[in-house]
Amino acid sequence: MDARLLVVDDDRFLLENVARLLQSQGYEVATASSGEEGLRAVERQIPDMAVLDVSLPDFDGITLCRRLRAIHRFPILMLTARSEAMDKVIGLEVGADDYLTKPFDPSELIARVRAHLRRAQEYASAPATSRKRIGGLEIDHDTREALIDGKPIELTKREFELLAHLAANAGRVLTRESLFERNWGFDIEFSSNSLDVHIYRLRKKIEPDPDHPTYIHTVRGYGYRLEAV
Repeated sequence: MDARLLVVDDDRFLLENVARLLQSQGYEVATASSGEEGLRAVERQIPDMAVLDVSLPDFDGITLCRRLRAIHRFPILMLTARSEAMDKVIGLEVGADDYLTKPFDPSELIARVRAHLRRAQEYASAPATSRKRIGGLEIDHDTREALIDGKPIELTKREFELLAHLAANAGRVLTRESLFERNWGFDIEFSSNSLDVHIYRLRKKIEPDPDHPTYIHTVRGYGYRLEAV
């Protein structure tokens, strides 16, 4: 796959090894060792995907992720030496697409990069769609806006993407596994909890009565279905 990647890490040894690993797969790789260098690299040329370390010398990778996500939509994979769930939650909430804890298997990094680039390419090549309406719920993919009964809903990036994916498959039951892979990458254990949390938050924002949903329905032992009932 012909793609340009940006890797930001202040560990020079790891930075060089990750760059070589990705270059061996045919990717063009730009590197930076601080948040400011990462921002300048993006200003020079927007990458197809970024791999960001959480710990950086000037400001952390989560802040860098937040600043990039405010402007760009390319996939972002976070790297960290920490294992605390809170780091993952914060990173994903500010717009990261996936999370990988150091030390990691090189083959796993390559697999995740390929998967995110493939999904980004599929999204970019998808035909333009008009505003989607399901009952009183409206979703505009172009403006990334969602409304319920004509009123705008404030959604995080991940909440919007999850809702939009459910809406694009309205009436179909989507398995938990497919939602994990689509929205959280490969971290199934963490994604299982995150999926439940995000479904709960979406229901609070779009359902007249979240405890008795009329839009997002649970299919026990299988997954979720979005349908106005």
